[in-house]
Amino acid sequence: MSLNRRLRPNPPSQRSDSDDLGILNERILFLVFRSMKWDIQALCSTASVNHKLRAIVKRLLWRELCAHSAPRMIASLENASPSGRIGGGWHTLAKLMFFCCGCEPTRNFKVSRPTPGHFVKSSRFSKTSGQSFLTKRCRGDLLYVSDPCEHQMGEKEDDLGIYRGVFKGFDKSKTRAYLIGRRVKLEERVRCPYCGAPEWSMTTAGLVPKSAARRLGSHHGALEYFVCVNGHMHGSCWLVPLSSDDNEDDEMDGSDDSDFDDNDGGVRRIGYDDRTATNGSMCSMGEEVVVDGPAK
Repeated sequence: MSLNRRLRPNPPSQRSDSDDLGILNERILFLVFRSMKWDIQALCSTASVNHKLRAIVKRLLWRELCAHSAPRMIASLENASPSGRIGGGWHTLAKLMFFCCGCEPTRNFKVSRPTPGHFVKSSRFSKTSGQSFLTKRCRGDLLYVSDPCEHQMGEKEDDLGIYRGVFKGFDKSKTRAYLIGRRVKLEERVRCPYCGAPEWSMTTAGLVPKSAARRLGSHHGALEYFVCVNGHMHGSCWLVPLSSDDNEDDEMDGSDDSDFDDNDGGVRRIGYDDRTATNGSMCSMGEEVVVDGPAK
């Protein structure tokens, strides 16, 4: 859908003084936020002013923020839907791109204390990394996954990694078909932190391949992730302390992801202030997209 079709001019008969100043003029708002490089904190503040601005931000500006930050990923996600709509809405996708959801203890993953969510300065999402989270029966699905956001838990505990992702065309995916076909139950106490929808535990469903642990730099069985009915994914893992030999060991370990480039087989860590890529270009590590969040 073109920008001109999404923009709705205000009817002259309905304009108020604030409209004349451009406060509610969609084209002016678009140009203002584009000049601000789609600052997410400014967008959140604008959406909280009143219901009219909230409606404009929800219908138009969240989508533009996502497209500006990750153009290749957004184009791919939109191509999966004839209407160009995203499961859960653009505001939920923007939250997923810019917000680490934190971690609460679950029946399959125990932590000593809850970890609160927070905005992230930048993230790297990769469809090549996403393949490591798909079992062989689900290969063919397209899943974008972020690098884990690293959280220190204490001197006697490994660092906690929290990651998130999104499926392309989840309603037609092999993963969803398997979950429904096997009648895997939705979690009773867990909801998607991004859209609030019910979720499946991939651990309970038996859909966690060993390649996911190696991608994250964790042990098999030391991670868990969930997928909601809208195709949003989030999870947590214990990050193994790295030595100089770890990357070499990972590359020699044969398993499900032998079809990946060796350059993408190592472990990556992303801290709060780290930036692991600079644009959405293609490279040997797959498609990389960077989303720039607010300054710390």
